[in-house]
Amino acid sequence: MDKPDITPRIDFTAELSGLFDLSGKTAYITGGYGGIGEACAWALAQRGAKVAISGRDLAKAQGLAAQLREAGHEAFGVAMDAHQVSDIRASVDAVCDQYKTLDILVNCVGMQREQAMLEVTEEVYDEVLAVNLKAAMFLAQAVARRQVQAGRGGKQVHMLSVRAQLGMRGRGYSAYTSTKGGLVMLIRQHASELAPHGICVNGIAPTVVRSEMARHWLENPVTRKQVLDRIPLGRVADPKDIAGAAVYFCAPASDFVTGQVLYIDGGITASQ
Repeated sequence: MDKPDITPRIDFTAELSGLFDLSGKTAYITGGYGGIGEACAWALAQRGAKVAISGRDLAKAQGLAAQLREAGHEAFGVAMDAHQVSDIRASVDAVCDQYKTLDILVNCVGMQREQAMLEVTEEVYDEVLAVNLKAAMFLAQAVARRQVQAGRGGKQVHMLSVRAQLGMRGRGYSAYTSTKGGLVMLIRQHASELAPHGICVNGIAPTVVRSEMARHWLENPVTRKQVLDRIPLGRVADPKDIAGAAVYFCAPASDFVTGQVLYIDGGITASQ
């Protein structure tokens, strides 16, 4: 007797055409008006998502939201100081008040305060820890509470760095690398806890990206050469390189992917 076919029947037109469709979804992008955040905001909006953008500068968040609306997308800006858990929670409440649902979190918040290991101060270390790791924890928690309550699954994506995996010779990166490395484990833990609710949690870890945050690397001929010499593809990342990965992790195409970190690094982690 023939066994029943175990391979699922796929309606290629209906199922595959919607792999990157975000219509009807609400995305909250924290740190959303920086180089990477702005690219992600545009990319998700162009796939049909309603987009909320936050950061410490309300005028910048609202300015980007206005540009998105002028282009025909639905967007609004909200203030959020990642140093304050109360501010984080209030911003999530504001997004839900505006859109009623919160399907996607893209956390682009991050900072670096460079100090040599022998000179690291408690104040600087605590601030980097608060912004890069503690804020990620409580953003994820606030969004997850809403997603679990809604019962329709969801996506959470955190921005990391290749420094989550690689140390940096000759530079003071103790605070930054420890927070980004810690974020890898936070992603894995949250993915494990939220999987029963259909919520996928992943990370994107770029190398240097063309943005204001990387200006000091790229405008100095010495450090620019050092950066490029380490990257097998011979260039730094563009914000659109990161936005493409964000769309994937936020879309139905990644519904069976959770607890992962994608290194968008031109080959650095493959060769070091």
